[in-house]
Amino acid sequence: MAMSGGKDDGEPMGEMNTTPLIDVMLVLLIMFIITIPVATHAVNIDLPSPNPPPPDTQVKPDKNKVTITPTNQILWNGNVVDEHQLAGLLIETKHMALEPELQFQPDPQAGYEITAHALNVIKASGVTKFGFVGNEQFVSFGKAANAGKAE
Repeated sequence: MAMSGGKDDGEPMGEMNTTPLIDVMLVLLIMFIITIPVATHAVNIDLPSPNPPPPDTQVKPDKNKVTITPTNQILWNGNVVDEHQLAGLLIETKHMALEPELQFQPDPQAGYEITAHALNVIKASGVTKFGFVGNEQFVSFGKAANAGKAE
């Protein structure tokens, strides 16, 4: 009995056959890889290049701030607005003689969906002076999430 891997005396084999276990593990690995969802959602926003204003013009335009709260509310300069009101306000700022800068600051605990919707509204409005503010708050948020991981 050369196939049994043991002696020819008919005794049972002493080692465990691991081939079926490896086959099952490979099938499970392939199934897990296939079922992992692919993250394909993205909001592409063209940010302006950072060009400093010429020194002879010191005119500072007004700044409007859009904030997303942890309770998923959109705030325009501290006042609660919905997506339609936000779109109207953004269109108003586009028609001003000197377009004000739009600052966007989502809270770290704000929902992804409402933040993505707000960014889509901003992108659709055609605002040209747009910037993210308060990104330093996410540095400590990311460090807390990675605190348990080995470096």
